[in-house]
Amino acid sequence: MSQRSRSFLATLILLVGVGAVLWTRPDLLQPRARHLAHTWVVDVDTWRRTPYQRVVRSPFDFDVRHDLHRIPLDVGPWHGVDVPQTNIEVFILLEPEQYLQRRYTYTDGRFLWLSVIGSRKERSFHPPEICYMSDGWQARVSDVDVPLRKGSIRALKVSARKGEWQHVVLYFFVWPDQARDLSRGVVMFKVTVPVTREEADALALARQFIREFFWDVVE
Repeated sequence: MSQRSRSFLATLILLVGVGAVLWTRPDLLQPRARHLAHTWVVDVDTWRRTPYQRVVRSPFDFDVRHDLHRIPLDVGPWHGVDVPQTNIEVFILLEPEQYLQRRYTYTDGRFLWLSVIGSRKERSFHPPEICYMSDGWQARVSDVDVPLRKGSIRALKVSARKGEWQHVVLYFFVWPDQARDLSRGVVMFKVTVPVTREEADALALARQFIREFFWDVVE
């Protein structure tokens, strides 16, 4: 058998083998992101279920038992940098198991802050408006829809103002499943946007950012 014939035969055997694998494992042809998706339960309160509880899909792991800093710095059109928390009182008072704080910048230069607090202690979570008001800000709380690729989730919204400074904060809580067992951990997902023009613009930017982390509502 010539060398050319041997090469053709080897290639044919390889193709037959690949075909056999794909025949028995058609899932390998599906988009990789689908296999990386997690499901999480989100709601606007920790101590009770509200009508806004939803099950959502996300490409990211919010399990408190894992390192939340594995959430990537590059998320869609956003690039993040870690911002160390220098307020030691946060750790003394809240005793969070994990605390992630980052500044993410959009491609056009606009930016926001992401705070992710993970814990298995109820005391680790308190309304962000308390911090604003204790620092002399005026804070008004409401709730808003955050449309995803499919369906929408609810977030609490804090409109905070102090002199010329103004922030819009959206936050909600993330559990591993509908049992909402605190011993398995819960995460506060909080986005803070400085208002440079209109509050509506800051709100739209926060919603756009959240959609990069949570894809769609499962139920």
